[in-house]
Amino acid sequence: MPELPEVETICRGLKSAILNKKIIDVYVSSYKLRYPIPKNLAKILKGQAFRKVSRRGKYILLDAKTGTLIIHLGMSGTLQIRKQDRAAAKHEHMKVIFANNLSLCYTDPRRFGAILWITTDPLKHRSLKKLGLEPLAKNFTADFLFKRAKTKKCSIKQLIMDNGVVTGIGNIYASEVLFAAKINPLKKAHAVSFVQHKKLVKETKKILTLAIKYGGTTIKDHTDSSGNKGSFQNKLKVYGRSDQPCVICQTKLVVSRISGRSTVSCPFCQR
Repeated sequence: MPELPEVETICRGLKSAILNKKIIDVYVSSYKLRYPIPKNLAKILKGQAFRKVSRRGKYILLDAKTGTLIIHLGMSGTLQIRKQDRAAAKHEHMKVIFANNLSLCYTDPRRFGAILWITTDPLKHRSLKKLGLEPLAKNFTADFLFKRAKTKKCSIKQLIMDNGVVTGIGNIYASEVLFAAKINPLKKAHAVSFVQHKKLVKETKKILTLAIKYGGTTIKDHTDSSGNKGSFQNKLKVYGRSDQPCVICQTKLVVSRISGRSTVSCPFCQR
């Protein structure tokens, strides 16, 4: 599933390509995603323009004059800018055509994504209103995380992957951040010291920022809005490297299961 760096990379590409460009048509080939695509979407968007592109957690927000298009990429969705005369891609469910001969195309082989249209405050929508802090925001601090962890019985990895606490961090970046902070992912959240929380927050901001710089992580499906793959997968230290030597101490990395997800860590560096 695309995480914060992948979604942020897409948003930045959209801003330079479609912002304030007039929408001349919308085609929907399949209305069935996680939630049905509004059947009157073409009628709604024709003649409008997206005046703002933003991100909240893993959601992409495209603001127009009369409302906001909210897009979630699900497990395998992509959102790309293509020339209008280009043939439709396989599993392409929606295409928004602009007056500059470009199209915004949404593809999703597994159909776990979502395309929603709302006319009220998007941040109050049921999918967004309970999201936690943005990890790159100033208010995501060690003080905040330490206080939230005090009453938690879950592991520290589960805590930082809890979208109600901090949003946008999935399995890839949680694994990498905990390795960088030298914290065992199985450690109970309430047992993590304040000093460790400071390191954790610092590494979270550092790694997410670097991942955005490299266009995100492409394990299988992720591409940016131009169709380019990310390259941060070449920087991964633990994710996907079970049984390989640790890049720091050469100890063999081990894999464990946390909430049904594989978690790779170093038994020496992350004691």
